[in-house]
Amino acid sequence: MKILVTGGLGYIGSHVVVELQEKGYEVIIIDNLSNTSIDVLDNITSITGIRPTFEKIDIRYKEELHAFFKRHNSIEGIIHFAASKAVGESVNSPLLYYENNVNALVYLLQNIQNNDISLIFSSSCTVYGQAEQLPVTENAPIKPAESPYGNTKQIGEEIIRDTCKVKPNLKAIALRYFNPIGAHQSAKIGELPIGVPQNLVPYITQTAIGLRKQLSVYGNDYPTRDGTAIRDYIHVADLAKAHVAALSRLLNRKAKENFEIFNVGTGTGSTVMEVITAFEKASGVSLNYRIVDRRAGDVVEAYAQTDKARNILGWTPTYSLEESLASSWKWEKIVREKK
Repeated sequence: MKILVTGGLGYIGSHVVVELQEKGYEVIIIDNLSNTSIDVLDNITSITGIRPTFEKIDIRYKEELHAFFKRHNSIEGIIHFAASKAVGESVNSPLLYYENNVNALVYLLQNIQNNDISLIFSSSCTVYGQAEQLPVTENAPIKPAESPYGNTKQIGEEIIRDTCKVKPNLKAIALRYFNPIGAHQSAKIGELPIGVPQNLVPYITQTAIGLRKQLSVYGNDYPTRDGTAIRDYIHVADLAKAHVAALSRLLNRKAKENFEIFNVGTGTGSTVMEVITAFEKASGVSLNYRIVDRRAGDVVEAYAQTDKARNILGWTPTYSLEESLASSWKWEKIVREKK
């Protein structure tokens, strides 16, 4: 089966491509390389022994995307990652996020709406805002978003749901995942943000390696066990397996509805300080950090109730927090050795 992965050279996308190829799928990647490197294509090939088809395309350009689907008319499934993904950046650049994350999704759906296509949408726990009850279930109310990034994911789900109502051939699953960390066990692919990292773990590893002078911890006055924000950190390899399990559900016609939603997390929340401590234990490196003011758009805590994904998709996360952080550190050291 031929599967399109948009943003397939990015952090999560590349790990999903590896998992797809190892399961025997034929993969086509489109990516505009705005937050990754073409070298990732070689590294995917090195891991799997198979070079996926790649086209450099920016899906914000309708004509470019339409021409792509004219060339590739036998795609059976799409996993859609191509989007901007940083909460803090979205607060400062909301129009960039609405263009990248909403407009591009509309253009993608316009090209596939009349086809028998299975679509996996990269959603996020940010759609819940600050949930009233934890762990967060898929039935938790969707509150006004805390950031433009979170709002784009809410809007994205609504667009897909509305499209599925009138286009029964389109079958979709939105995976609301929590905080991906870690790297492939080969340390050939991992998280390598261009510029200053917007997420905690790459900033931790870059600080530990000496690329950043100091790690900023945004707030220690939250109503949590140590005053720092709580998140659910999931290894990217576990996350990749969830995407393939969801895709298989759609392709094998097992979905009860043509739009379904699943949380993907570990079910355990960790504070920022607990992540720092776990990293120091896993790496043997002491981190230089300081407490600064809270960051706009951040919620106090979020961690998943994952029973639905476990029971219906047959998916279970396997990596501990320390194992995930150890793989991130191994990846960071290899990246810096190459530079």
